[in-house]
Amino acid sequence: MTWHVAEDDVRAYARGELAPPVLWSADTHIAKCADCRALLASVTDPVALDAGWERLDAELDAPKRGLVESLLVRIGVADHTARLLAATPVLRRSWLGAVVALLVMTVFVTNSLKHAESPSLFLGLAPLLPLAGVALSYGPKFDPTYEMTVVSPLHGFRLLMIRTVAVLVAGLGLNGLATLAMPDYGLRALAWLLPALALTTTGLALTPRLGPVLAPSLVGGGWVAFLLVAHNLHGGTLAPFTPAGQGVAAVVVALTGGLLYLVRDRFDTRSAHPWGAA
Repeated sequence: MTWHVAEDDVRAYARGELAPPVLWSADTHIAKCADCRALLASVTDPVALDAGWERLDAELDAPKRGLVESLLVRIGVADHTARLLAATPVLRRSWLGAVVALLVMTVFVTNSLKHAESPSLFLGLAPLLPLAGVALSYGPKFDPTYEMTVVSPLHGFRLLMIRTVAVLVAGLGLNGLATLAMPDYGLRALAWLLPALALTTTGLALTPRLGPVLAPSLVGGGWVAFLLVAHNLHGGTLAPFTPAGQGVAAVVVALTGGLLYLVRDRFDTRSAHPWGAA
């Protein structure tokens, strides 16, 4: 080196008072000159320097917000809630893509069966998707933010509802779009909605006792078995999609919703925690 930054300039640099173009020259020179870096260290306040490094480390270590998280924060959702929502596994493109593909194939097959009184295949499948989405949103096997949700200073029931709302918005929204692709059936194509809510609330109400995997698995299995029996006995429009069946589904939603509210405190115990059960 044929020159060095003047000591007064080094002190001004340390205080953040050095102005361009001298600042640019000092930046470039200090990066290459050990003597000037030593001088900078000697005139810099150690406390301020440590604080600066801590801020830099925090900035570098903080995970970057994705598109969904940024949009949620922009509309007023709290940072921690937005992160929990954005990290919901079933909001990943792989899951959403699989659901869209399944719905497209189901709609295609249903529309090809013009002789059917109601879109039975679609109506039987649609309620299972939100239930499966809820099941895949919890537990260490599926949730990439498992540790964060366990130690989060939030009521366990609130965490459950945050994830469930995210799943229902995505699942019911996709089901609704698929319903629009079957205009020939009119309102009959919406008969999946109440059963979907009934299956989801039933699975959630059973989660504290059976866990986040077994509970929805039993509910989903029971739904499939019931549809098969109903089809073999009656044929035509399946019982859950008749006016009487819709009324029963509404009653189930009310009852299991009330039960879920009654057992809400059990989601804060380790044995019944939706993320603690394996």
